[in-house]
Amino acid sequence: MTRDVEKRWSDPRTFRRAVLFDAITIVLALVAMAVTISVGSSSGDCAPGEGRLCTDTARIVVVVVVPSALLLLGGIGAFVQAYRAWRRDGTWPIWQAAGWFLFVLMLVYLGIATRSVAG
Repeated sequence: MTRDVEKRWSDPRTFRRAVLFDAITIVLALVAMAVTISVGSSSGDCAPGEGRLCTDTARIVVVVVVPSALLLLGGIGAFVQAYRAWRRDGTWPIWQAAGWFLFVLMLVYLGIATRSVAG
């Protein structure tokens, strides 16, 4: 006998929590990107007209690594919540969708960010 729960999508409380979780994760990723861009590399390494992110390594770290890592961790966190909801026979597909949304957003962001760094 399998222990499968009905795939219910009509739980407004869980839906609000999952949307709030995704929104907070996205805002944290954007804030981290803004902070790392503002800090950048030290001004002594760059010429006056180049700005703070004049080295390729600094651009890659700022544009790719920090926000992508936060989106990845957020997606993993949403999948952990989906597993926990499944274990207590709750509405787990909503959390699973939240995790997949963050993973897809991370991949789209990686594609755009690497294109901008390479170009």
